[in-house]
Amino acid sequence: MPRQTYFAKTGDVKPQWRHVDAEGQVLGRLATRIAIVLMGKHRPTYTPHVDGGDYVIVTNAGKIVLTGRKAEQKMRLHYSGYPGGLKAESYGSLLERRPRVVVEQAVRRMLPKTILGRRMFRKLKVYGGPEHPHHAQQPVPLDDRRSPES
Repeated sequence: MPRQTYFAKTGDVKPQWRHVDAEGQVLGRLATRIAIVLMGKHRPTYTPHVDGGDYVIVTNAGKIVLTGRKAEQKMRLHYSGYPGGLKAESYGSLLERRPRVVVEQAVRRMLPKTILGRRMFRKLKVYGGPEHPHHAQQPVPLDDRRSPES
């Protein structure tokens, strides 16, 4: 056996398309599973400096669950850069108004804060309802660790 560490090259990894139904799933736990797949850490050929992850499609983002009282207590802060420009909104109202943002923000914060991380984030497609336009890519369901058959 060769005593060399394998490093994947950019063209070595063929990305797949994965689909996740977010209905009834906890936000943080779902976001960690998505971030792992986007980074490519689910593959044995994971290489930190290569974008070896898969595309992820998330549907039913509006039906995601926040545990505890996070819907009322957790706030999304946005600062415009001007004096008095801090805006705060609870996650409950943000989930009703723009469910995509809640999932995207949770996943984005778990990815690397580099150019490679921004490239990984572009492979995430989030939709508030049950429909998505990526049927031609033949997405495979993301394996659910909670299901008894796996």
